Amino acid sequence: AMAVVKSRGAFNVHREVLDEQRLEEASQSTLLSFHCVSRCSVPRLKQTVVGCLPVLYWLPRYSIWEYGMPDLISGISVGIMHLPQGMAYALLASVPPVFGLYTSFYPPLVYFFFGSSRHISIGTFTVLSIMVGSVTERLAPDSNFFIINGTNVTDVVDISTRDLYRVQVAAATTVLGGLIQLVLGMVQFGFVGTYLSEPLVRAYTTAASAHAVVAQLKYIFGLSPARFSGPLSMIYIVVGTLISYYITLHSSYNISVVGEIPSGLTMPSIPDRKIFGDVIKDAFALAVVGYAISISLGKTFALKHGYRVDTNQELVALGLSNMVGGFFQCFSVCSSMSRSLVQDSTGGKTQMAGVSAAVIVLVTVLKLGPLFQQLPKAVLSAIVCVNLKGMFKQYYDVIMLWRTNRVDLVIWLVTYVSTLLFNLDMGLGASIAFALLTIVLRTQHPQYSILGQVPGTELYMDLETHKEVRGIPGITIFRSSATVYFANAELYLEALEKMSGLDITKMIQYQRRQEAKQKRREKRAERRARRAAKRQVMMSKVHTTGKHVTLYNLFNESDGQSSWVYLKDPDMATLGSASELHDGDTTTLGSSSEDTLSHDLERVSLGSLGKWTWDIHSIILDLSPTNFIDTVAIKTMKNIFHDFGEINIDVYIAGCQALVVEQLDRGGFFSESITKKHLFATVHDAVLHCLHHRGASSSLHDHECTLTLLTSNNIVGVNMWNSI
Repeated sequence: AMAVVKSRGAFNVHREVLDEQRLEEASQSTLLSFHCVSRCSVPRLKQTVVGCLPVLYWLPRYSIWEYGMPDLISGISVGIMHLPQGMAYALLASVPPVFGLYTSFYPPLVYFFFGSSRHISIGTFTVLSIMVGSVTERLAPDSNFFIINGTNVTDVVDISTRDLYRVQVAAATTVLGGLIQLVLGMVQFGFVGTYLSEPLVRAYTTAASAHAVVAQLKYIFGLSPARFSGPLSMIYIVVGTLISYYITLHSSYNISVVGEIPSGLTMPSIPDRKIFGDVIKDAFALAVVGYAISISLGKTFALKHGYRVDTNQELVALGLSNMVGGFFQCFSVCSSMSRSLVQDSTGGKTQMAGVSAAVIVLVTVLKLGPLFQQLPKAVLSAIVCVNLKGMFKQYYDVIMLWRTNRVDLVIWLVTYVSTLLFNLDMGLGASIAFALLTIVLRTQHPQYSILGQVPGTELYMDLETHKEVRGIPGITIFRSSATVYFANAELYLEALEKMSGLDITKMIQYQRRQEAKQKRREKRAERRARRAAKRQVMMSKVHTTGKHVTLYNLFNESDGQSSWVYLKDPDMATLGSASELHDGDTTTLGSSSEDTLSHDLERVSLGSLGKWTWDIHSIILDLSPTNFIDTVAIKTMKNIFHDFGEINIDVYIAGCQALVVEQLDRGGFFSESITKKHLFATVHDAVLHCLHHRGASSSLHDHECTLTLLTSNNIVGVNMWNSI
């Protein structure tokens, strides 16, 4: 212990010497400052690099003995799933099946370096493939690629030219969507996915699965119906197929197969930039939907395994995966629910499983491609339908939401119907708009409540929903369940008046009428007093002896003139007898019961006048649910303070967050009449102040209440009893 003390003392002496040397050696101050900045910047730089490349965090700590075999087994399992799904979902994207294999190879390798989730499987996905397919068939329909034989246009489609252009459209859409995701991630816009609620995403994927099944019917039954795009496209498929079946039934059908799968990988190429302007709306929809699906799955697995997923980094990782993949003729990717579940259930620990799966796909493309050339497309369509089994189970959401939350049920139904009828891109836009509308409506019409105290505690809860709470006499505690802003500020004031039982407008009008009457009474009394004063001055010094008559020169103080008064009989004086005046007794002239009432009105409150009576002396506005406040709400709050102040009711604010107080200050809320003394940290603090300030004199009736008030270091018991 002594050695430790001595070493610490030596260290302190040494530190003091160093401080003196630094002060004396001014020439080295710049170098020392630079050294300190470097020491502070190195950890920050390291954190930034690791944040941009999460693989640098977990790969140096990777244990081959612990994670190697589980990741390998998981990767092989997921890679085997990639093969049929990649080719099948390429049919949904309306591109040749081999491009589905490319899509299952390049993006997972990019995500390996930049992704923050360890368990999701990046690659083809049903919904995104359907969305890409709607774009490719809209911009490259079969009608644009009929073979021209001389001067005649035949019904034969130039499939190779059509598919080549569709690949260009899909690649351009994918690159543009990835660029949007990358930009959103770099500007920290990861929260955009939170606007896609779970009911919306599940309903959207359910409707997309219906589109997927309809799109696969032509491969399952070997039909070649005309493809429609845009609103009501699914109905036109269905209706057109039925008409074709019953009117022009084909005598025979040719079985469609996958066809040639070229061995090897394609060289990267830049998509046609002319296509970008036609697909920007679809690219944005792909970016948002792909991110929402990936981040939801990523958060699910992160919560299960105890790590964190960076929302902004996920946008960057997906954006780079799509951009790089688009240069290699891939279409849009995101995480797949089925493959991610397999990757997790087979023991996958890290994204090394994704690399293993990509190797399986690479081997297939390089060496095993010819084995899949004779695979019927009907088999791939059956694979698609089987993989959609989990999405079709989401129809049970309707029953669950009916029991739990009707608003979410409406969002689910609107999303499903709009996506089913108006196609995927328009359906997504309509769904998001409706979801945001429900947010506005729910915040515009929140739940308002009057709070009471839970006996023996500092808790205040709704009087209507909690029977054990008790109201505090003379105090109204008002709370809104939502933020007060321009859309509900007026409704907030109306609810406050309604629930407190105070009609401010009528009360202020009544008070002003009473004040006007009072002023008129005072003016009449003042005029009578002036006339009486004139008469009193004229007869101020009256002396009589017996019945003799005396003439006096009186000075009138009101007009500054003197006059002579001849009194025949002093007993006729209005001020009383001469003896009474001589004794100095006086009587106020012009006094009446009306004048007495006018003076009494000044000392009574408005609550004692006629039918407008109440026993509220204080109102506490609980703003704890409020996380921001705008200028309209600030004006409403100022009006509340002013209007209730006119009828002698004090208003206080409780539970304000620091940001809200700052916004009130910047908005000019505080003034000489409204100071920060009207703000309290909690409702209980505001109640104590009201009882101390007004409660002792104003709330001694109507209720029986016992409160224990903690003020400073003293405990004061206040008992209010019902006087019967």
